[in-house]
Amino acid sequence: MSQTRGKYDFCIGLVLAMSSSIFIGGSFILKKKGLLRLARKGSMRAGQGGHAYLKEWLWWAGLLSMGAGEVANFAAYAFAPATLVTPLGALSVLVSAILSSFFLNEKLNLHGKIGCLLSILGSTVMVIHAPQEEEVETLNEMSHKLGDPGFVVFATLVVTVSLILILVVGPRHGQTNILVYITICSVIGALSVSCVKGLGIAIKEFLAGKAVLNHPLFWLLLFSLLLCVSTQINYLNRALDIFNTSIVTPIYYVIFTTSVLTCSAILFKEWRHMAPDDVIGTFSGFLTIIVGIFLLHAFKDVNFTLANLPLALRKEERGVNGSLGGTYDCFGHQEETSPCLSEIQAPDSLPARRNGNLAAY
Repeated sequence: MSQTRGKYDFCIGLVLAMSSSIFIGGSFILKKKGLLRLARKGSMRAGQGGHAYLKEWLWWAGLLSMGAGEVANFAAYAFAPATLVTPLGALSVLVSAILSSFFLNEKLNLHGKIGCLLSILGSTVMVIHAPQEEEVETLNEMSHKLGDPGFVVFATLVVTVSLILILVVGPRHGQTNILVYITICSVIGALSVSCVKGLGIAIKEFLAGKAVLNHPLFWLLLFSLLLCVSTQINYLNRALDIFNTSIVTPIYYVIFTTSVLTCSAILFKEWRHMAPDDVIGTFSGFLTIIVGIFLLHAFKDVNFTLANLPLALRKEERGVNGSLGGTYDCFGHQEETSPCLSEIQAPDSLPARRNGNLAAY
């Protein structure tokens, strides 16, 4: 009976996690659209500390969509382990990337599409090999876990790093370095997931008829969750306003997932009873995700599609055979629109045109 119940809870958690990713992925697009409308109106941007987005209905629609996703995510953590729910957040990367290409004109090149695919494959591998967390059934057990010295050190480190980023690094480098605001959201997100897990246990106890509201840990978890989520929303808005959505979303996912997996391992001791193949599978899946995110970020400005592949191969072949042959091929064609002719002209003509030098013509 307990095994059947466990499979039932697993399926519920899986469906909730997938629906959460769809809502959250769509929320990035709605919020970005709202912030772009405000920028066109000349309002003070969120990246500069403005809060005019509170008057924009599109931003509120994005917030409600994210709220629906977070509620589904909240419920998923109550039914399934964090190491199952969190990796499925990669689906929000795919949803956001697809929607941004349609509604924000943030086109993904071939590298970006491969990166999205690798993120999904890596998440699938992580789910298959996900470690099983220790069973925590009551708030008293959760209180004992939160008091573990290892978790206390981790939480102290997270709070210290977050305060340094918010008070020192953010004002200096937040406008130019994409990692600053995203790191703040991500590391604080590890604590918010722990709060969500604890509140999920509290809700289960409440439905079972226990006096949860009289337990001080319930109110501490609720207050901590509100504080963490409000901070995440603030700095995520700043990152979305300054940087490209298709880049913000995957980087946020990688750092957030790393923080949550680390926090989960420390809090629930998930890795103690894992088989070696599951350990290798988990790390391989996560490294696959990181490679996918690297492709998304490192080559975002390269205009490369499948249609360019034959041309790239021909250029590579010309380079192997020698540059003289390649130049001869260029002059052997009478077409002025030849790609290699444009390459020969580009180094001299472009600077001259910029400087207004007629001699270049």
